[in-house]
Amino acid sequence: MSNVQVEASSKRNSGPASGAAAGGGKTTIEDGVVAKIAGIAAREVSGVYALGGGAARAIGAIRDALNSTDLTQGISVEVGERQVAVDVTIVADYPVSLQKVADDVRSAVYRAVQDLVGMEVTEVNVTINDVHVASDDDEGDEARVQ
Repeated sequence: MSNVQVEASSKRNSGPASGAAAGGGKTTIEDGVVAKIAGIAAREVSGVYALGGGAARAIGAIRDALNSTDLTQGISVEVGERQVAVDVTIVADYPVSLQKVADDVRSAVYRAVQDLVGMEVTEVNVTINDVHVASDDDEGDEARVQ
């Protein structure tokens, strides 16, 4: 797994109110952290039912039952020195505008990665691989005929 290293300049202008430490140093941000931030942002978008493809969701259901949700499910990141590209696979709720959900996911991921990670986001590709339909069968198991 690769990671991002950010060099801090020792000539940084920081007054006492900024709380920044004096001197240089290195910050390393692992790819998994970037993916987790993107996953959290995508899950918070209205109209997103779940993240990931069919197999990933099946494994995710098992993880959820064990209380160990994988927040990177359905997220793939490519991290460079100063830029990030993100691929997100979602299941949308029915009935929602798929374009609106994709645009909202894209915006949320851009904001989260730029604000929290501090890197430029070159692209966020959204794949909608399924639509979740709330079934009337969930309300009761009445037989059609008696």
